[in-house]
Amino acid sequence: MSEVQLFSKLKKEYDHYYLSRQRIIGVANDALANAKQAIFSLHRDEIKEAEKLLLTAENKLSGLRKYFNQNLFLEDEGAYRAAIEEYAEAKLFWQVMTKGKIDFIKNINLYFAGYLGGLCDLTGELLRKIILLATAERFKEAQKLKDIIADIIAQMIKFNLTGYLRNKFDAAKHNLRKAEEILYDVKMRRH
Repeated sequence: MSEVQLFSKLKKEYDHYYLSRQRIIGVANDALANAKQAIFSLHRDEIKEAEKLLLTAENKLSGLRKYFNQNLFLEDEGAYRAAIEEYAEAKLFWQVMTKGKIDFIKNINLYFAGYLGGLCDLTGELLRKIILLATAERFKEAQKLKDIIADIIAQMIKFNLTGYLRNKFDAAKHNLRKAEEILYDVKMRRH
């Protein structure tokens, strides 16, 4: 292979990589925005709107997976990982708001880090919902959400998380502590 052929081949591979990466980033950012909007809709009890947004995010993420045929390159792209994590958080939040519990996400294949990151971030959304419920004096519902956060922490403490996921887990533990403080304050004021 000559030098010209080598650089021609490398340029072709790089161009393909660059265009693929741009496609992933664009679609992933759209899916991430849909997931964030779904979370916002769930906080306003707009379940049907959240479901539409989640389906749109699912379709975008599934489309990327099909297009890239489970290529590991896809998992390495930060925008894709962020979108998967945000989707997991939104879908898990939807499960809690509609079924009262979390379960497997069946419509899209998630890797463990996306699940774990989404679970940690879910605790923050549940904390926000607890605040809204406590403000509306819906204390039993707020207590149920606090219990879900506690269950998530009790399970995740079994993992030896490091790095990025450890930071997220520490934030999740803080969310549990804050939820407990809110419900304690409410209880003390009511007596």
